[in-house]
Amino acid sequence: MADIIRRSPVVFNARPKQVEARDDWQVALEYDGEGSGPWLVDLSHLCKWDVQDSALDEIQPEGVAIPKKYGQCACENGVWINRMNRTQASVWHLGGKCPRVPAEPAYTDTTDSTVFLALVGPNIFAIAEKLSALDFMDPQKEAPFLLQGPFCHVPCQIAIVSRDKAKAAMLLTCSRGYAHVMVEAILHAGAEFGLRPAGERRLTQVIDMP
Repeated sequence: MADIIRRSPVVFNARPKQVEARDDWQVALEYDGEGSGPWLVDLSHLCKWDVQDSALDEIQPEGVAIPKKYGQCACENGVWINRMNRTQASVWHLGGKCPRVPAEPAYTDTTDSTVFLALVGPNIFAIAEKLSALDFMDPQKEAPFLLQGPFCHVPCQIAIVSRDKAKAAMLLTCSRGYAHVMVEAILHAGAEFGLRPAGERRLTQVIDMP
């Protein structure tokens, strides 16, 4: 049987400096010339689940409770959960190998159908505000929190990880088919701030990943 090869929908015009094989993906840990930030990181290899159930409050993916309030996020042991609405949540596995999808019908694996990006470092919100009318700096919301809406005119989930200058970060998912135009638009918007592609290790600077 031929080896399975899984490919990210994201292609950066940059040369990986260090690569790791993981769950049939070639994961770029670092790129040449990453600079001092800000950075755009491809996380499409990380496992993502959609969870939908009328009794959502009773479900605990990987033992982590789903937040009760819509728009809230929870992160524990590398498992990031976004509460989207009354019956739906998303689960992003930010560390380690992808666990087996639970057999319950509430779960759907969306890893291969979505693109997953991170913006990390200085000026990321100035870049994001060029691409969306969403309020990333809403003083009524305390990070981490979830926004849902258009980013580059594409329906997205956007988790604001931190607005602290030293650890500014946001995570973004959308349909896989938009990967090319999404990456091109973000890099273009961030050019004046020195935005560059970066490897997965940049995320570990702002999130504890087991």
